[in-house]
Amino acid sequence: MVSIRARAASPAAERYQRPVLHQQQHNLVISLDGMGGDHAPAIVVEGAHLARRQFPSARFLIFGDEAQIAPLLSQYPGLADVMEIRHTPDRVTAEDKPAQVLRTGRNSSMRLAIDAVAKGEADCVVSAGNTGALMAMAKFSLKVMPGIDRPAIATYMPTRIEGRGTVLLDLGANAECDPNNLLEFAVLGAVFSREILGVAQPNIGILNIGSEAMKGSELVKESAELFAKAKLPGTYKGFAEGDDISTGAFDVVVTDGFTGNVTLKAIEGTAKLIKYMIKEALQSSWLVKVGLLLALPGLLLCYRPMKNVSKRIDPRYYNGASLLGLKGLCIKSHGGTDGVGFANAIGVAAGLAAKKFNQKVEAELQRLGAEALRPAAAPARLAGEEG
Repeated sequence: MVSIRARAASPAAERYQRPVLHQQQHNLVISLDGMGGDHAPAIVVEGAHLARRQFPSARFLIFGDEAQIAPLLSQYPGLADVMEIRHTPDRVTAEDKPAQVLRTGRNSSMRLAIDAVAKGEADCVVSAGNTGALMAMAKFSLKVMPGIDRPAIATYMPTRIEGRGTVLLDLGANAECDPNNLLEFAVLGAVFSREILGVAQPNIGILNIGSEAMKGSELVKESAELFAKAKLPGTYKGFAEGDDISTGAFDVVVTDGFTGNVTLKAIEGTAKLIKYMIKEALQSSWLVKVGLLLALPGLLLCYRPMKNVSKRIDPRYYNGASLLGLKGLCIKSHGGTDGVGFANAIGVAAGLAAKKFNQKVEAELQRLGAEALRPAAAPARLAGEEG
C-alpha cells in the first residue's frame, strides 16, 4: 500500500522532467506489468498516476493480482477511470530463469502485459521485473525487427551539458557480441538520440580502454573498421573511454552487454555514494549543523540550483531502459525504483510510441543496406539463460 506520507509528497514528485516526456499522443494505451519489481504493485500504480500529468489522455492496462491492485487505485482520484485491471495470480520472480519462464510463465503478469502489445491492444509495455525474463519473453512474443540479429537494452546518461544525454547500449541483453551486433546497436542508439533526445547528427563512439587505434580487444578494433565504412545515422567519432560517457563528447556509446551492464552499475553506484557522503558530512557533528543554520540565508539562494543538480544525478530521473530492436516497444524499469522512477519509465515508453520510433529504425535499417548487416541468424542465447 502507498503510505500517506508518500501520497502527500506526490505533488512535488510530479514535477519531474525528461526529454522523452515532451510529446503527447492521443489514444495512447500503455500496458503495465503490475507485479514486476521490488515494491510492486504500489509503485506501478503510483507511477501511472504521476505519468498522467504528462499524458492526460493515456489509458492503462495493468496485469496482476486484482486483490492487491484494486485498493491502490482508490487512492488516486480518476485513475480507475483510465486503468483496466486484468487479473492473473501468476508473477515472474527475480530468481526465475529466462528459459524457465518461457515454458511456465504464459499466464504471468509480465507475459500477458507483453502479449497485449503483440496483439495490438497496447502501444507499449513497461515492467520492473526480472531483466532476463523480460528480454526472453519480449523477444519471443514481440519478435525481432528484420535486419536486427540481437535486440539491445539502452538508456541515456546525464552529461556535463544540461539537457543533453549520452545513449549507452547494450546494458546486459548480450554478454558476448560480434562487430555486426555493435553496428546494429549503433543504428538503434543513433535513432534514439535523434528522435527522442533531438540530436540531429549524433556522435557515435565504441567504448574502449583508450582512444588510440592500437588499444582494445579484437572486437572493438574490428568494430571500428566496420563503423568507419558503414552509412550510420550519425557520425562515427572513434573510441570512447569510460569518462567520455559523462562529458557530452559522444551522443551514443556502444559496447557488449557485459561491459555495458558493469559500466551502468558502476555509474549508478558512484552517484549514490556521492549523495550518501554529502549527507553524512552534513550530519557529521553539531558544529556542522550549527554552521549550516548560520549559513541558511545563503543556502536558500542556492536552493533551486542545488535541487536541479540533485535531480540531474538522481537515477530515478533516468529510469527506463529501452529494449531496442523488437517489433514492439518494451521498457525495463529498475526493479528497486519508486513511483517517480516508474513514472519516468512510462514516459520513455510513451515518448517512443509518440515518435513512432520503430518505424524510424526500420527506415534507417533499409538505408544502411543489407551489405552492412548480416542476414537474420538463429535466436541468440540470452545472458543468464540456460537450456
